[in-house]
Amino acid sequence: MCQGAHECKTASHEISCELSPSTIESMTSRQNRLRKQLSFALYSAANRMVRMHRPLLEPLGLTFSQYLVILELLDSAPVPVGELGNRLGMDTSTITPLVKRIEIAGFVTRTRDVNDERRVMVDLTVAGRALESDVRGIPDKIESVCRLTEDDVERLHADLDELGHPTTK
Repeated sequence: MCQGAHECKTASHEISCELSPSTIESMTSRQNRLRKQLSFALYSAANRMVRMHRPLLEPLGLTFSQYLVILELLDSAPVPVGELGNRLGMDTSTITPLVKRIEIAGFVTRTRDVNDERRVMVDLTVAGRALESDVRGIPDKIESVCRLTEDDVERLHADLDELGHPTTK
């Protein structure tokens, strides 16, 4: 039970009341420093974005990463695995197993390039192409949930692109 001069209302509060005031102050200070970090804000936003996509992607049988692959392939298939990974900012050790899982699900095929057998080409199957209207509708739903105007989205996208791919000045 709480040893403080007040009544605890929750079990987690009871636990914090067992800590000394200096420990609580130190923990609060560390939490405040963490929340001021740009990296923490980006990490939190990225996690929230993935969580917001999940209920839209689960009925399609896709994870967030698989959704990104399908979205890219809708605009450019067939494409070599390495180039697909580059476009999505994924290295070979990430993109290859990801594409294999999407292939097992029946949404893509992997074939050797007839002009260069060292390259593996990724293309959408009929089932993969059938996802197009659902997949292309997701960004509007996400923007609506985020309550962002078109201008807000353009500004945020430009800022994040610059942060992720800085130009030399």
